[in-house]
Amino acid sequence: MARDYELGIVINPEVGDEQARAIVERVTQLISVNEGEVVRVNAWGRRRLAYPIERHRDGLYFYFDLILDPQSIVEIERTLRVNEDVIRHLLKLRDPKVVAQQRIAEAQRDIEREAEAVAQAEREARAAANAAANGAAEGEAPKVEGVAEAPEAAETPAAVEATATGDEPEGAPAEDDVTANPVG
Repeated sequence: MARDYELGIVINPEVGDEQARAIVERVTQLISVNEGEVVRVNAWGRRRLAYPIERHRDGLYFYFDLILDPQSIVEIERTLRVNEDVIRHLLKLRDPKVVAQQRIAEAQRDIEREAEAVAQAEREARAAANAAANGAAEGEAPKVEGVAEAPEAAETPAAVEATATGDEPEGAPAEDDVTANPVG
């Protein structure tokens, strides 16, 4: 019968990032070979040790949430003890009630993230559609609501008469008035 475990390992800080990833991958494969399942790997990164271990003051911390058969624990611990890059490890049994609560909370967070991502995609699609609609309307003259367009001066009857007789149309300011009285 499989149970929930937590495995914490501290890796030698002198190994590079690539080698640390390789060690984590080997541990994951080791668990899979022993008919276990890695639920999640939590990388804490470089942390200060409580006391020096093999002249090291820091270590690279990784935590694994596992589902294993109790018979495979012996093989996993033996392999971790032999690996020189793993300076400490701890494998402990987890409370099933706490694990169930955590997994439910994680599932709810995942659902909320997916819903937020869908909502964000819809907002972006609406914004793109609005931008496309506004881009097509840019070729037209902008219309201001509530303001009637002024007719062309040549189209009004007074302008037509003034052009024919050479007089100013009624209500049109004289040229001297326009230049003599600046607006403002």
